Amino acid sequence: MYMQFWGVRGSLPTPLTPQQIRSKISAVVQRIGPDDIKDADSRQRFIDTLPETINGTVGGNTACVELVNKKGTVFILDAGSGLRALGKKYGGANPRTYHILFSHFHWDHIQGLPFFDPIFNPKTEIHIYSPVENVKQLLSDQMEAPYFPVPLSACTKNIFFHIIKPMEPFEIDGTIIECKRMHHPGGSYSYLFKEDDHKIVYATDVELQPDDYKKGNPNYQFFGNADVLILDAQYTVEEVIAKENWGHSSFSHATDFATSMNVKKLFLFHHDPVYDDKKIHTILKTADWYMNHNRKVRTEVSVASEGMEITL
Repeated sequence: MYMQFWGVRGSLPTPLTPQQIRSKISAVVQRIGPDDIKDADSRQRFIDTLPETINGTVGGNTACVELVNKKGTVFILDAGSGLRALGKKYGGANPRTYHILFSHFHWDHIQGLPFFDPIFNPKTEIHIYSPVENVKQLLSDQMEAPYFPVPLSACTKNIFFHIIKPMEPFEIDGTIIECKRMHHPGGSYSYLFKEDDHKIVYATDVELQPDDYKKGNPNYQFFGNADVLILDAQYTVEEVIAKENWGHSSFSHATDFATSMNVKKLFLFHHDPVYDDKKIHTILKTADWYMNHNRKVRTEVSVASEGMEITL
């Protein structure tokens, strides 16, 4: 199974500011030496040695993750602003089938749908999945005037809505899918994907609760032994205490949960819009230290970043 991140931010899109760009340029200038600019090869070597906080960015688009199974079936997890770039990848002129699964309907998870080029191709087929029965109305409302000039009714007629039930698995082209309600204001659903021996869990907008860590409950069946866990880690420890019931977790809660579920690889996801690249990667270093401190179970921890690709 192939996976790519197209949007990893929480709450609202967060483009780099001019000040942040100047800061990155300043950091490059401070590091560069005469030997680094002698020729094209030396310049490239210098660029390749720059830390991730300078050489790139985690990105500013809101939640959108692409999964492709071995049959080439495309699954899209949430329709945040990252969905626009995903649509450019496939091109609006090339009709195909997409399966879009929604965790919930806060703005940062639906705002990319009107900018998804393939939806305007009459030959495109789109299947939308959610446990929320009025999903069609919720998605249509944001595309009605005065919010958007083109209504959902003017898009491809091949849009099909599927109301699914939590903890009741279903299959699409050989991939087993299941959803589970989590703690978040208004509700949010995590999704489990199984193909052959591989297991991926997408769990954005989750405020982990004490009972979630218990191995004897349905959580372990859902999350346990996942190859990949994409998990909400929007806050620091101090912030998650101050923002109780805001519906998000901290990186330390995420790492504790991943190890309790025997997860192989954890991606910290749904980054706070006030965090810059430096702070997010500092959180990653702290999470990695925390994970290694007196741990018998070793879960690999990474920051979810736009453009990142994983193949299982």
